[in-house]
Amino acid sequence: MKRQKVSVDRELCYGSAECVHRAPAVFEFVDGFGVVRPGHEQSGDAPEIREAAEKCPSQAISITDAADTADTASAPDRP
Repeated sequence: MKRQKVSVDRELCYGSAECVHRAPAVFEFVDGFGVVRPGHEQSGDAPEIREAAEKCPSQAISITDAADTADTASAPDRP
């Protein structure tokens, strides 16, 4: 099974904290925005993460195949 990467787009997030409520082990609230906790970026295949992404009111949570993001440079979720 492919690993799934989870990320939060800070441009879309408006700070509802719904992700933190649904999956506090993976998401946290920093400076008014939801972020993925360090070391949990590859948690996208967990059911609670999929639910958090589906229920995010701003649709700021993305789940992608880890292989799809391996070749692209990306900014960290943290400020």
